[in-house]
Amino acid sequence: MEIISYIGNQPKAKNILRVVKNNLRTVELPKKNKKVHIKKEVTYKVNYNTGTAAFSAGHVRRAINLKTVLVACGKALTVSGHIIASYYKLVILAAIVFTICIVAGTKISAKTAYTISHTGPLALNESDALDEASLDELMAQFANDNYSSFDEDGFLLDFDVESMPAVLFADPVVYKKYKVQSGDTIDRIARKFGLKNISTLISVNDIKNVRQLQEGKSIKVPSMDGIIYTVQPGDSIKKITDKYSVKLETFLDVNELTSETLSAGQELFIPGASLDKEVLRNAMGELWQLPLKASFRWTSPYGKRIDPIKGTPSNHTGTDMACPTGTPIYASRSGTVSFTGTSNVWGNYVIINHSNGYQTLYAHMSKIIARKGQAVDQTTKIGLVGNTGYSTGPHLHFTVYKNGKLVDPMSVLKK
Repeated sequence: MEIISYIGNQPKAKNILRVVKNNLRTVELPKKNKKVHIKKEVTYKVNYNTGTAAFSAGHVRRAINLKTVLVACGKALTVSGHIIASYYKLVILAAIVFTICIVAGTKISAKTAYTISHTGPLALNESDALDEASLDELMAQFANDNYSSFDEDGFLLDFDVESMPAVLFADPVVYKKYKVQSGDTIDRIARKFGLKNISTLISVNDIKNVRQLQEGKSIKVPSMDGIIYTVQPGDSIKKITDKYSVKLETFLDVNELTSETLSAGQELFIPGASLDKEVLRNAMGELWQLPLKASFRWTSPYGKRIDPIKGTPSNHTGTDMACPTGTPIYASRSGTVSFTGTSNVWGNYVIINHSNGYQTLYAHMSKIIARKGQAVDQTTKIGLVGNTGYSTGPHLHFTVYKNGKLVDPMSVLKK
């Protein structure tokens, strides 16, 4: 019921009445016959001249019909329109700010995950320190076991010239067939036949990768050191002999040429010559490549740095490449997988032993694919990028050793 209708029926009611809510606050009611709507139903005390009466008051109840419904809807729409008209700009602005925050937050989060990619807020304990010391000891052992029997130009080291029969370049080159035996290597075969340079066998047999020398495969072995040269349009004997510093008479005798006329595509043997270093390194699997073929970000270089989390000086043993978890990792150059395992520092890791005293470490993998003892090259997938071990974000930690000592990975990757 309405308050005014209740009060108006009282004989002693005055024009102005005082209503006290819970005896704490006084409210003046308007004059008689003026309706007052109280939205929340509460208990009031009404003071008369003669005393106090208690009653309950709430919304005025009206009959529900089509007219009242339409009126109510109209009022609701009017109020809503005013609210929207007043605040739509704020709502749109809030939505834009919210969207910007979401996008920026995502980018900042991703950047943080990439930037903080190797060292996290973790304290290395004694077992972790032993992890790094054990790796250094292991690499030093590799250095002792990984003796290289030839130099960067392919010449065999400690070659006993006196024990081998003399070969005269004036003699025509002749070839023998040899079937690769178990345990054979390119340098062992060269020594067996008195050759001084491994590039001779690589060139004569057009070996793209020395790992193609599988047991049972037949190869040609020339009677002297040298390489095969394919005549190009415009070539002349003088041009070829000048390029490789070979005497004309020797060149003619070795190839049994009776005429100085050459034809494009003709194959000739250049006695005493050796392959270009880059060609030789490529055949030996010694040309380095990035271990990631997908897009990545360099996040932490090799050497001294300020720890991105602790803010203290530290030494980074490799270089970090940040990219999503699951990105394939490949061998940076040909070699043999020496170890696979898991540690507190490196997480899931793979170590590959290469020729010429090199070893590489691939750490923090989410999954190891390579197997210990497996021969790998630059097309071999050895694992997947992850966030295992001492790491705060998905990335590959790549370390390079040379004769048991750390080297900057960029010094070989940029060669």
